Amino acid sequence: MRFLLVEDNKRLSKAVATRLELDGHVVDDVSDIDTAETMLGVAEYDMILLDLMLPDGSGSDFLRSLRSKDNGTPVIVITARTELTDRVDTLDLGADDFLVKPFAFPELQARCRAVLRRKRGRSVNVAKLGNVAFDILDGTLTVNGQVVTLRNQELRLFEILFCAPQRIHSKAHLVDRLFSFGDSGSENAVEVYIARLRKKLRGSDLRLETLRGRGYRLSSNS
Repeated sequence: MRFLLVEDNKRLSKAVATRLELDGHVVDDVSDIDTAETMLGVAEYDMILLDLMLPDGSGSDFLRSLRSKDNGTPVIVITARTELTDRVDTLDLGADDFLVKPFAFPELQARCRAVLRRKRGRSVNVAKLGNVAFDILDGTLTVNGQVVTLRNQELRLFEILFCAPQRIHSKAHLVDRLFSFGDSGSENAVEVYIARLRKKLRGSDLRLETLRGRGYRLSSNS
């Protein structure tokens, strides 16, 4: 998944970003509303982690503006505020969940899983296509019951394709989804990861197609 983390506490921000990246996710880490709005204008995110007290304004105002534009990206608010009214007001503005600092990282992971299950209309994390099962949050892929190990970029690529089967993904779109703004991604790198992923999907019911001049598509033979 690609996360937008909006948090001005550098120590906390670095810790959260590092843990998410170790789990195979892409994280764009910003410390103010103005930069967050810029990032949303040029990239697509699966989840926003939002602090309420930011140097150039209120996270609540940012959230209100986001929802007024019909942007439905899931938002988990992370804040030191503990009052019940703060939680209620934030949820009423359109936040999907609310996490009070300090928190344990496993709790953040669990809340991300719960929010994504609700957004995708599932009661469990694991989704299946043919003989392939994929736990989107844990990044566990099994083919015919056998675990297949994917490296970070392979995992990110498979998640993008798996969550939108039959959709054609251009190379430019995949570069945007696979790499954060601090990474040096390229369309050539995408080709390399596609080739690796094809090898690891051998024996599965899934087919990773190349549509010349258009991009790639994942489909099921079953």
